[in-house]
Amino acid sequence: MRIGLTGGGSSVDKIVQQAQQAEADGFTSLWYASSVAGDPLVAMAIAGRATTTIELGTAVLQTYPCHPLLQANRVVAAANAMGRPGFTLGLGPSHEPVVRDVLGLSYDHPGRNTEEYLRIVSDLLNGVDVDFDGTDWTTHSAGRMVPLEQPVSVLLSALSPRMLRIAGEFADGVVLWMASATAIGSRIAPVLSKVASAHGRPAPRIVAGLPVVVHDDVDEARAAVAATSSAYAGMENYRRIILAGGGATAADAAITGDEPSVHRQLTALLDAGATDVWAQPVPVGGSRGERTSSLQRTLALLRDLARDG
Repeated sequence: MRIGLTGGGSSVDKIVQQAQQAEADGFTSLWYASSVAGDPLVAMAIAGRATTTIELGTAVLQTYPCHPLLQANRVVAAANAMGRPGFTLGLGPSHEPVVRDVLGLSYDHPGRNTEEYLRIVSDLLNGVDVDFDGTDWTTHSAGRMVPLEQPVSVLLSALSPRMLRIAGEFADGVVLWMASATAIGSRIAPVLSKVASAHGRPAPRIVAGLPVVVHDDVDEARAAVAATSSAYAGMENYRRIILAGGGATAADAAITGDEPSVHRQLTALLDAGATDVWAQPVPVGGSRGERTSSLQRTLALLRDLARDG
């Protein structure tokens, strides 16, 4: 089973240590939010040089605040510095409250904006000179791209039908958050695969990201997930995908239960069409010792499943 973890750390040294340990434990990937270390690309490049096989991906870099030509060059610089295959670019338009209220930018037409952006970035990372005048983005790249020394896979954070169609045409797959097995099987995998096939693209990757808690008390586990997921309540895209999976809150989408139950739920993600699992272990307990023990239990199961393949 291809299992990755949420990447992070309070310093670059800790980010490197986590990557080394995750690789030694048999995990296939680490996924870094755009806020990690202020900007994860430098830390990812350093961690990539300290490891040999583990995939390091962004989940996700925001599109709106960074021009696609600049973004592509930033990614190429990090991937080249990493010095080996295994760098994956996850992109996404973020959410209206973040773009409008935090960044002060317009969030009009996110589908059109993302399609133009992804088309430009994908071509640039494939070594294609871009000469494009779009409605939202314009790029004339001749002579302005750093040569890419290692291949970079591109995934899109796609939850809606339009975003899935964009991912199927221009990306190598999707990196998801809060999409349950039900949502993947009924809503995501069929659309994505159909579009990719229609455009002659290889079978797309589907990286399924979810909170995971191995715990005997499911109610307590769900409460722990709810306590760490309050921000998602105001994100319309997450609300819709949770509803599509038959839930109402982030706790409903999370994978919780004892070891056999969590194993079954992870397997269900793959049966639904996911190619990879991105697990975010959530600790449970009132004391530091309880939370540490809980986290270790969850990681132990994930590690065993990852090593089993």
